[in-house]
Amino acid sequence: MDVTALPRGFFDRPSHEVAPELLGRVLVHGPVAVRLTEVEAYGGPGEDPAAHTYRGKTPRNAVMFGPPGHLYVYFTYGMHFCANLVCLPEGSGSAVLLRAGEVVAGLDLARDRRSGGRSVSARSVPDRAVPDRDLARGPARLAVALGLARAHNGLDAVWEGAPGAPHTLIDRSAHDPRGGLSGLPEGSAAVLEGTPADPALIRSGPRTGISTAKETPWRFWIDGDPTVSPYRAHVPRRRSAAATSVGEAPSS
Repeated sequence: MDVTALPRGFFDRPSHEVAPELLGRVLVHGPVAVRLTEVEAYGGPGEDPAAHTYRGKTPRNAVMFGPPGHLYVYFTYGMHFCANLVCLPEGSGSAVLLRAGEVVAGLDLARDRRSGGRSVSARSVPDRAVPDRDLARGPARLAVALGLARAHNGLDAVWEGAPGAPHTLIDRSAHDPRGGLSGLPEGSAAVLEGTPADPALIRSGPRTGISTAKETPWRFWIDGDPTVSPYRAHVPRRRSAAATSVGEAPSS
């Protein structure tokens, strides 16, 4: 796996071009790293009715109008956080939702987070432990596994590192209690080159769970990867200030 951090220019493009090229890349936040296997692209103001930015800039979506390569983290359905990577130049308002991935470092911590802080050994029903393939299978699970929440909205995921210094991705559960990417400052994030997905295995189709522009084929995934989440068509439901995926921002 190539642990070189992706440059900002990688994200300074239309989201539907960035999205398929994110597959196989690795997002590191602290001791946990996730290889991305499923993503969704969302367009800019006035062009994509499913995007949070469709009606323009608001305090809630302001990060999406910032520099490319930053994390846009939002709260949905009053219970989940979802993470996105901002695309296009500053002022554009576009992003890619991170839908699913494989935890490749920090497995112990990811399991602990997904179990609500209870170790498997402390559970009364040990066989209900979260399978590894489900640790980051779905946008909310991915955010939990990586420890991403409201405080990380706007976090820069482009890391230049120390020029000329070698870096290593360390599995916290196997080698080092600190884990993550060597040299990455605490509290920082980075998207690594990883191993880009074989183009022959990349599939695209309608985005998941949105009611507008639902036929736009901007969901991309690695065919046959067990961590990819199942496709779900939109089902109307009551909600308050939440939004589905990166889509359908509330009027406020």
